[in-house]
Amino acid sequence: MPESEAHGTLAAPALASPEPVHPAYVRVTHWINALATLVMIGSGWEIYNASPLFQFTFPKAMTLGGWLAGALLWHFAAMWLLVVNGLVYGMLGLLTGHFRQKLLPLLPADFARDLRAALCGRLVYDDLSVYNAVQKAFYIGVILAGIVVIVSGLAIWKPVQLGELTVLLGGYEAARLVHFFAMAAIVSFLAIHVVMAFIVPRSLRAMIRGH
Repeated sequence: MPESEAHGTLAAPALASPEPVHPAYVRVTHWINALATLVMIGSGWEIYNASPLFQFTFPKAMTLGGWLAGALLWHFAAMWLLVVNGLVYGMLGLLTGHFRQKLLPLLPADFARDLRAALCGRLVYDDLSVYNAVQKAFYIGVILAGIVVIVSGLAIWKPVQLGELTVLLGGYEAARLVHFFAMAAIVSFLAIHVVMAFIVPRSLRAMIRGH
């Protein structure tokens, strides 16, 4: 007879492990995407400096590649990593229902309410597994910006072979502008994302450990 039964008590059942805030595939693809995006941005700034669109260039210390050819090598290497990783994340997000559960519905009234709360410092983050409307809008926005930056990048990379795409974006120089502003949107998202990770450090731990 087990000792617990001999003393008239039952052994306490083992507690089930709580569900992770982020599944493993989300955490893995998130960090791969972060690395690829940083390489793309740094090398892209070096490429931009070789033929600026505006009356400024990026500081050399913030660029990657050393010169145009080196930057292009880094840019193309990170591009394939970003595309493959994005396809894996996208397919798994659709198949598992992750996108539907996390990002939908997104209602204008909810966004306005949560944005006011965020600007006043009253937005709460008690349950990290549930995104507020501002988070939903930002994540949907950065996904769309990522698609735009890839499409416009292809139009710049292969303007002859993908001539129809380049024309659709308004021509080569217009495609460069689209690419630049999509990049700027992603950089803005990353800056806000990092700030929020410091404001809510539990969110960073959840993206590393799952809880």
